[in-house]
Amino acid sequence: MTHFIQGNQIQLLFSGAEYFPALLKAIALAQHEIYLETYIFAEDTTGQAVANALKLAAQRGVYVHVLLDGFGCKNLSSTFITSLQQASVEVLIYRKKISPWSFKKNRLRRLHRKLVLIDQSIGFVGGINVIDDFNTPDQVPPRIDYAVRIEGALIPVITTSMQKLWRHIARLHLLPMPIKMQAPPIKASSDLAQPSVQAAFVVRDNLLHRHDIENAYLSAIHQANTEIIIANAYFLPSKSFRQALIAAAKRGVSVKLLLQGRQEYMLMLATYAFYPSFLQNKIEIYEYRHSFMHSKVAIVDREWATVGSSNIDPFSLLLAREANVVVKDVAFANTLLTHILHTIESAHRIDSQTWAHESLFKKISGWLTFNLVRVLLGIIGYGKSQ
Repeated sequence: MTHFIQGNQIQLLFSGAEYFPALLKAIALAQHEIYLETYIFAEDTTGQAVANALKLAAQRGVYVHVLLDGFGCKNLSSTFITSLQQASVEVLIYRKKISPWSFKKNRLRRLHRKLVLIDQSIGFVGGINVIDDFNTPDQVPPRIDYAVRIEGALIPVITTSMQKLWRHIARLHLLPMPIKMQAPPIKASSDLAQPSVQAAFVVRDNLLHRHDIENAYLSAIHQANTEIIIANAYFLPSKSFRQALIAAAKRGVSVKLLLQGRQEYMLMLATYAFYPSFLQNKIEIYEYRHSFMHSKVAIVDREWATVGSSNIDPFSLLLAREANVVVKDVAFANTLLTHILHTIESAHRIDSQTWAHESLFKKISGWLTFNLVRVLLGIIGYGKSQ
């Protein structure tokens, strides 16, 4: 059950254009400590700006901890990492050893969270890596994504999660534990004018929180009365997730799916296998093809909303470490809704007639890829839920 906490100020940030100025400002004002977790940290203009801000913070005495995923940051140069360390930034790698041809669970478990914590007072949660919006290899820029800036009662929960993971990885590397800072009193922000809202910090890991993010989605879908809108880059939902969406549509709930129309990975073709059943049950499908949609957000009944790092696919929901914020607030949900509806306006609608005229190759490839995914998941022990 999702645990909501009252007393938060939450600001929606649309893509890197809004996220990185807010992040750089918070880093520049940091006085005590910074924790940053990311799947990708690119050496582009944006990455250099964030790195320089972290170095300056460390040099003025702020404890800076950066946790990078070993696969997502596999192309990050040793020179870049060394420059951070020489500036007193502590850098750890999550699962540095990579075996791309292995289907063992521990090789596929990645750090996919995108989190930043400043002085145990300001938090950033979302799907935005440290990479420029226009740095989209093999894709059309700009990247569309979301994050939130948080202050208030949820910060201690985020602090505990990030510090716990850092300590765990530090122990694995036989490194000393970071100095434990005394948490400052929770206070209202002078920067954010929003009223206090209910929110929950929901994570997925491989121990106590294996299904928390998926369960948060399912609970909201089961309780939906009027509308469900999901914008998700990599959409390969489990059987229970698909059944929940179809059941909602059958009871009269409007269900809209905004999906990435540009195929980044072959396994994304598996999503096509679900189109017929979704369309038969009047679920609306939109493919965004103009640029690279990296969003992982949803809105239910214009009151419940989530923003985070988790895709709705087996790799996010069964293998990776993920983090989402769930917000119960009409104003926040409608702000996010405005963004999504604007994107839908320029998306390509897939209806029953459109799908009927799609090529037989596309339909068969979707079915074959979905069954390939099932086989791969069976190999690593997760086949039944698909």
